[in-house]
Amino acid sequence: MANAYLVLDDGRIFEGRSWGASGKTFGEAVFQTGMTGYQETLTDPSYHKQVVVMTAPHIGNTGFNSQDNESEKIWVAGFVVRNPSSIVSNWRSENELEAELISQNVVGIQGIDTRALTRHLRDRGAMRVGIFSGLEISREEMVVEVRKSSQMSGAFLVSDVSTKKPYIMRAQGEKKYVVAALDLGIKAATPRALSERGVEVHVLPFDSSAADILALSPDGLFISNGPGDPSTMVDVIEVVREVLAKKLPIFGICFGHQILGRALGFETYKLAFGHRGINQPVMDKLTGKVEITSHNHGFALAAPTDGEFTTVYGRGEVTHVCLNDGVVEGLQMLDCPAFSVQYHPEAAAGPHDAAYLFDRFVDLMSKKVGV
Repeated sequence: MANAYLVLDDGRIFEGRSWGASGKTFGEAVFQTGMTGYQETLTDPSYHKQVVVMTAPHIGNTGFNSQDNESEKIWVAGFVVRNPSSIVSNWRSENELEAELISQNVVGIQGIDTRALTRHLRDRGAMRVGIFSGLEISREEMVVEVRKSSQMSGAFLVSDVSTKKPYIMRAQGEKKYVVAALDLGIKAATPRALSERGVEVHVLPFDSSAADILALSPDGLFISNGPGDPSTMVDVIEVVREVLAKKLPIFGICFGHQILGRALGFETYKLAFGHRGINQPVMDKLTGKVEITSHNHGFALAAPTDGEFTTVYGRGEVTHVCLNDGVVEGLQMLDCPAFSVQYHPEAAAGPHDAAYLFDRFVDLMSKKVGV
């Protein structure tokens, strides 16, 4: 087994062993705190251009199957684990995890102290990283290559992950509503959750126009999760503004939350550490209830958390905040039918505390003002 190295852009190097494909890869180093759901993490388009460090030490014991994918491929730039499972023990498994990584040319590393790496990232913040596996290259050269790699701030990545052509997920049972879903990196669990509630979901490419959306005569617009810097999404933000003006019900999650916020006139900013994992505590300011939620975001919305705010589309308020650091986790408009949350109510894998938000979207569509 060949040596492999994980190299951070601050010069720290972790030595381990090759795992997955050989070669080199670069991305933003982030840690993921979930103890389960590694396959959903790997195939979540929101992790595009990120090297994911799993904080749980034992990964791979359930193998890999075709049913739990959140998209058609693995999107992470690299995968870092402490101790990959030597056996697969799950009746649904169709392949070993490492074999799947190799088949999709995903460079990984095993055998490093992921606890020490996580503590380093927790103290220093997310940063650029490279994994070099089975290569003859000096430490100095590795650090130089990492520092030449691109950063997440200013990154426009949605065009890589969005669907190239529209597709439809039919409603389960009676069709009650039609939703246009703007695919910025949508997870498979999201249209499925809407479909289970009698919604026919038309998934559209990221560069769809407001006219394309309204031509469907939808009952609502869903804005999905996705990768990259929300400040680069100028055209999509303008489309959302046009739809807001029509008073069509809107629901945004994660990246979609940031897009809606910017459409309302707020700024976004890069978090030093980001929120990733399936155990993030969020408080609903309207009820005082605390939810345990699934997150994957490195940017956040700068909106006032006390009292109402005013926009050109009317009044609104922040509805949810993270109890760890006070980050804005949700907002709603009071004079038009739009709301969003920074986390994942479909939570695959993860807690289901926030699944009611899909019901809230359905309820909003039932009361919508005609376009």
